Amino acid sequence: MDQLLAIRAFGRVVEAGNFTRAADSLDMPNATISKLVQELEAHLGVKLLQRTTRRVSVTPEGQDYYEKTARVLADLEDIDTSFAVARSKPRGHLRIDVGSSTASDVLIPALPDFLARYPDIRIDLGVSDRSVDLISDSVDCVIRGGQLVESSLVAKAIGHADMVTCASPAYLKRYGVPAYPEELKNGHRLIAYVSTATGRAMPFRFERDGVKSEIKTEHWVGINESNAHVAAGEAGLGIIQTFAYCTRQALERGELVEVLKEWRPSRFPFHAVYPQNRHLTHRLRVFIDWLAETFPVHLNK
Repeated sequence: MDQLLAIRAFGRVVEAGNFTRAADSLDMPNATISKLVQELEAHLGVKLLQRTTRRVSVTPEGQDYYEKTARVLADLEDIDTSFAVARSKPRGHLRIDVGSSTASDVLIPALPDFLARYPDIRIDLGVSDRSVDLISDSVDCVIRGGQLVESSLVAKAIGHADMVTCASPAYLKRYGVPAYPEELKNGHRLIAYVSTATGRAMPFRFERDGVKSEIKTEHWVGINESNAHVAAGEAGLGIIQTFAYCTRQALERGELVEVLKEWRPSRFPFHAVYPQNRHLTHRLRVFIDWLAETFPVHLNK
C-alpha cells in the first residue's frame, strides 16, 4: 500500500463527502479511491468511514485521523514547495467559482493576463450566483462579494465595487425620477436581487453624509441571477440596484440611467475565499495574489 497516497485519498473523501467527488478531484477511478481507503483501514485496524448506499460518514476515529494527517500533508507540501518554488513555475489544475456578472464583466476580461503569466495552470471556471460548498464541491477558491460569515473559510480582500441604482429611460418617463430613497415606496416598481443562499430579496441600500438607510418594500420582480437582473432593468421592468461594473456599458449607451446618485451606498467588498483546512498550493497562492493586484482595477474601470 502507498500509505501517503491512501491518506490523500481518505482526506479528499472526507472533504468531498463521497467517493465519486473525491475520485474526480484527484483524477482517479472511483474503485482506486475505495481500495486505497480499505487498505488504509486494514493497516490501521480501525473503521475510518461508514458507508451506505446513499452517503459516507466519518467515524470518530476517522475524524481524529483526518485532522492529524491533514496537518502532516500540509507540512509535507510546505517542505516540497520551499524547494520547488524558487526553481519552477506554478502548474496544475484550479477550480474557481464566481458569480455570473463578476465572471463576465470582471474576471474573464482580465483572465488572459493571468494565463499569459502562468501558462502551466489550467482553470475550470464555475459560473453561477448560487453558493457552492467549497469542500463537498472540491472547489479551490470562490470569489464572493459581501462579508465573510463562515468561520471555516479563509478570505483575502481583493477589492471593492461601487453600487448604483438605475432604471431605463422608458421606465423613468412613465413613473418619474425618484428624488430621494423614500420615494421608492410611492408607486415605483422595484426589481429585487434575490439571494440564492437565503431566497430573500436584498434590500435597496443608501448612504448620504454618513447616514445609512435601507428600503424594504414589496418588489415587483425578483431575480436570482445577476446578468438577468440587469437585463430586467434594461427592459424597463423597474428600478434595480447593482454593481456599477454590471451596468457600465448600458449607462454609457443610455439604456440605463442612474438615479439617486447622491445616495450611493458604501462600496461593496470582494474576497477570494478558500477552505481553512485545505493547504494553499503554489498555484492557488499566485492566483489569489493576482486577483488582489488585478481586481481593484477591473472592478472600477
